[in-house]
Amino acid sequence: MTGKNTDKKIPIDVAQEILRAVASIEYGSVEVVIHENKVVQIECREKIRVGQSSSGRKTSKS
Repeated sequence: MTGKNTDKKIPIDVAQEILRAVASIEYGSVEVVIHENKVVQIECREKIRVGQSSSGRKTSKS
C-alpha cells in the first residue's frame, strides 16, 4: 500500500454484500468498484462450464 490513510473502515453491510457475492458463484469473479473512497458497485461475473457430464452450475436463487 502507499502512504495514504489505511485506517478506512468498510461498512459491515457492504462487507457482507461482498462476501455474499463471493459465496454465491462457483466459477467467475467479483469486482468491487470504488469512487471517492466508497464502494459504489459490486459486479459478479459467473462462468458457466459446458461440455462436462455434470452441470457445473448451481441452481439459481429467486
